Amino acid sequence: MIRVLVVDDHRLVRAGLITLLEAAEDVEVVGEAADGRQALDVARATRPDVTLMDLSMPVVDGVEATRLLLQEKPETRVVALTSFSDRQRVNDMLAAGAIGYLLKDSRPDDLLAAVRAAADGHAPLDPRVAGALLPGQQQKPAADLLSEREKQVLRLAAQGLANKQIARRLGISESTVKVHIGSIFRRIGVRDRTSAALWARENLTGPGTT
Repeated sequence: MIRVLVVDDHRLVRAGLITLLEAAEDVEVVGEAADGRQALDVARATRPDVTLMDLSMPVVDGVEATRLLLQEKPETRVVALTSFSDRQRVNDMLAAGAIGYLLKDSRPDDLLAAVRAAADGHAPLDPRVAGALLPGQQQKPAADLLSEREKQVLRLAAQGLANKQIARRLGISESTVKVHIGSIFRRIGVRDRTSAALWARENLTGPGTT
């Protein structure tokens, strides 16, 4: 039986993951945590074989939690499960000791396969993540990934403005805003506006960024 710890700051995400994992006959969820500090406490008490670790969390983030967890329990296999696929985050997480890296829009079967692979000592990597790590892939500075217009759109989206409001603010059409949003998601490796807003706060400076 593979003992799994689920770490994510969103309660609904944790609940969904736990339901999925516990439906497998060879997996047992032994604990859950909402931030990195809780993850360390729960791991000490439950000794999981595999820890599914979110990256962006309060108190202690996933990278630091992974580093600390593996210092104490090097036998634990940590698999990142996140919305972020940009090269810097992948490298940071793998450098911290994570054995695998999956995106949250992965198929349920792929997630279960990754848990089993990690438990066996293999390194499950989402193909989209593996592509970012190929030799010869040149990583631009984070802020240079986007055009100036895309940065303007992202800053406003990070404030919670809807596409129509962004269009009005910038004097462009709503359909153009939608195109920019789609391009932004692809360029920075996220799947939703919340993740894009987090990326903006960490990587963009200037008017409109909080």
